Amino acid sequence: MTQDGELDGLVRKRIRGLRIAKGWSLDDLASRCYLSPSTLSRIETGHRRIALDQLAPIARALGTTLDQLVESMDDEDVVIRPRRDVAHGMTTWMLTREPGPHGVSVAKMRVSRAVPGELRVHPGKDWFTVLSGTIELRLGERTILVETGQAAEFSTMTPHAFGAHGGPAEILCIFDHDGERTHLHPSGGVSASG
Repeated sequence: MTQDGELDGLVRKRIRGLRIAKGWSLDDLASRCYLSPSTLSRIETGHRRIALDQLAPIARALGTTLDQLVESMDDEDVVIRPRRDVAHGMTTWMLTREPGPHGVSVAKMRVSRAVPGELRVHPGKDWFTVLSGTIELRLGERTILVETGQAAEFSTMTPHAFGAHGGPAEILCIFDHDGERTHLHPSGGVSASG
């Protein structure tokens, strides 16, 4: 099957799946998108080509967008690959492809390096929870150990840095726009200091 044929089949499955998820019959969807039930049936089963002037009202009726109905799927849409920054002792998995509401991004990090000596500041707040191991968090003159199952939230206008304590640690981080820009270097590397 060609790539166009695969996408066509995927769109048909999405239309049928969304209709069924809403508990709608063909008649229900047909009345909402001003097509006949027989036309919708032929579209879902592949016995009729899908025209753009039909697809737009179907998407609207199903509460989705045309883009979402026709977006293709490949491994890059599913598999999250780690980025390693050996120099900073970090491995990062970005769990959000695009920043969410208010520019928020989510990442999982494996931290293997001890806390760096230099403390930094940047606008915003940092938040992380420790999935395994212990993180040493330096906030100004304070040193705080954040252990597995604990979380930390702090103003990043306080001079700060963090690193692994007593062995590698894994954390789940939420970054605002300023935090992501600061922690994820343009080179793709990650900084343990803010």
